[in-house]
Amino acid sequence: MARLAQTAGLTEVQEEILSTVRDYVDKEIIPKAQELEHADEYPQEIVDGMKEMGLFGLMIPEEYGGLGESLATYALTVEQIARGWMSVSGVINTHFIVAYMLIHHGTEEQKQRYLPKMATGEITGSFSMSEPELGSDVAAIKTRATRDGDDYVVNGAKMWLTNGGSSTLTAVLVKTDEGAEKPYQNLTTLLVEKPRGFGKVAEGLSIPGKIDKMGYKGVDTTEMVFDGFRIPQTQVLGELPGKGFAQMMDGVEVGRVNVAARACGIAIRAFELGIEYAQQRSTFGKPIAQHQAIAFKLAEMATKVEAAHLMMVNAARLKDRGERNDVEAGMAKMLASEYCKEVTEESFRIHGGYGYSKEYEIERLMREAPFLLIGEGTSEIQKTIISRGLLKDYKLR
Repeated sequence: MARLAQTAGLTEVQEEILSTVRDYVDKEIIPKAQELEHADEYPQEIVDGMKEMGLFGLMIPEEYGGLGESLATYALTVEQIARGWMSVSGVINTHFIVAYMLIHHGTEEQKQRYLPKMATGEITGSFSMSEPELGSDVAAIKTRATRDGDDYVVNGAKMWLTNGGSSTLTAVLVKTDEGAEKPYQNLTTLLVEKPRGFGKVAEGLSIPGKIDKMGYKGVDTTEMVFDGFRIPQTQVLGELPGKGFAQMMDGVEVGRVNVAARACGIAIRAFELGIEYAQQRSTFGKPIAQHQAIAFKLAEMATKVEAAHLMMVNAARLKDRGERNDVEAGMAKMLASEYCKEVTEESFRIHGGYGYSKEYEIERLMREAPFLLIGEGTSEIQKTIISRGLLKDYKLR
């Protein structure tokens, strides 16, 4: 049994879930990931298997048909799935951000309407903050929802929606006129229902084709274009206009733990591939793992894997306890994504020329790791969040 990335204090149920997921990853995801990734094919069979296992309802409360597990359980599950193929973890990431937002901010009617079907995967979620010209300045959102009777009329374009075409419920952050002085208080979350597919999916709503990406293949990443799209005011999350920014940021904290978990998963797999190859490949009469240069690389890689894993678990457990984890989630996301890039690159170097071949799995990981430096906020954004939190905690009195 591998000794890296073990988690103390897990319940028997958590251990059972993770063991089941680990076996599924080894048998059903890793053997298929290369072919599906190179073909940029949506992993429908794998997704159906995860639905049967109940993973789409992992964090949804039992009263709504889910398993009622913690964020820590979910993060550790994502770590294992990303170890197999990061794109598969992307399928459930945005789904759970939307479910989390509904659980903590939705009305009871909204919870009853969506959560039971989300638990089975009949409804799948995506969420959207970013826009073509937005970057990290959320207050600069241009997509606008204007009241018209009992409806909102939405116009504008959103960008970088994971599962944009394959999801059926999207939490969308838009600008509304609440008369507030602070721009963040004029942002509202809409729950947009839509069919799966691309092109014009509803009156006033289009999902252009998939964005062609360097990595993170298989899962669809899209735009979302509104042109006079009408939506009832009852589809405002929690029926609370002007609260969208706080709702989204709560969801993004979950997303940052998720990205940290994905980074840990890729780093674990890169380490596994590197240490395996280092014992198989020989130069100068002995396996390269016995050369000090390679042995030191393996030691550093393993240390980074372990450190990232511990920080990720800590951030998840803080959130589960209802404590603030903005600083810890930012730290975990930043460290895990940066270490993921470094560990993957070192494994690539260990593979030598073979690492550049598409026949070897490390080539795929080299294209996937950079995405995690950007997703849910760059390292520079995490440093901003971390430093602001620290200055509040250590403010001179």
